[in-house]
Amino acid sequence: MKCLTYAAAMAALMSTAAMAQDGPMNIVFTHHSSASNPFWQAVQKGFDDACEKIEANCQMIFTQTEGAIDQQAANMITALAGSPDALITSIVDNTAFDQIIQQAVDQGVTVIAANVDDTEGAAGNARAAFVGQGFIPAGYSLGQKMSEFFPEEGPINVVVGISAPGQNWSEQRGMGVMNFMEEYAAANPDREVNVTRLDTGTDGAVVAERVGAYLLANPETTAYFDTGLWHAYVAQVLADRNIPPGQVLMGGFDIVSEVLQQMEAGYIQVQVDQQPYMQGFIPVMQAYLAHAVDLSPTDVDTGQGLVLQEDVPALKELAAQGVR
Repeated sequence: MKCLTYAAAMAALMSTAAMAQDGPMNIVFTHHSSASNPFWQAVQKGFDDACEKIEANCQMIFTQTEGAIDQQAANMITALAGSPDALITSIVDNTAFDQIIQQAVDQGVTVIAANVDDTEGAAGNARAAFVGQGFIPAGYSLGQKMSEFFPEEGPINVVVGISAPGQNWSEQRGMGVMNFMEEYAAANPDREVNVTRLDTGTDGAVVAERVGAYLLANPETTAYFDTGLWHAYVAQVLADRNIPPGQVLMGGFDIVSEVLQQMEAGYIQVQVDQQPYMQGFIPVMQAYLAHAVDLSPTDVDTGQGLVLQEDVPALKELAAQGVR
């Protein structure tokens, strides 16, 4: 009975909200990634599904070049020229979008950050809310879980690959990993612990070349942490060199088919899921409620779920559907 009552209340709210609207909403989602990035397929799936539910006119705008802040800023300016009701955007830089977003807010546009936020949150940017992962805690959790796979004796040599130097998401995830490694070293004073930062990039071929060259020159490497999903390409390099799974431990972020394949093969031990479908879906619904019934958007942490090899079978079908 309670479920029926709740469902009826929600139906009434949606009906009331629909009447409050003056025609369908116009919602634009701009971000820092190119269409070739598999992670964003799940974000777009959530975005499209939410837009369909509220019958909104929606557009997701990709950059031509992966991580191009200037292109994202230009896309935001173009989108705002069309006077949308809501702008959803990633904030990968602490200053590049401040003026644009403030102008949008001043014009009455609901602005919600998704996937990446200003490192100071609401204090650093005029956006109404953030829907996405807490990057430093997620990086810390990745390092902590990976430590369970460390060898019991001998030195620990860790490489942290910063996929996008200077961008909030990559720097913060890397910081989280390095924070844990600092604590690990302090808790294990009898062991040699070395941590190396390596700027790697967001192109799979480039990452494979850079990290592959490092591992060739440093065969004593214990673990490689990627701040994105590009360690899947490093795994292929190791396989091509006939280096057995687990000789170099690897972990990173996001659940995509390439990563799941390498987890099954044993080359990737730990992966962090930030639930991209939610990052596309929830901001649309929050923008809808803000527009229709004046409910303020609120921050939503989409999580830091840890995925291990045994979890892969249950996730493969969902990844194939584009929702994980």
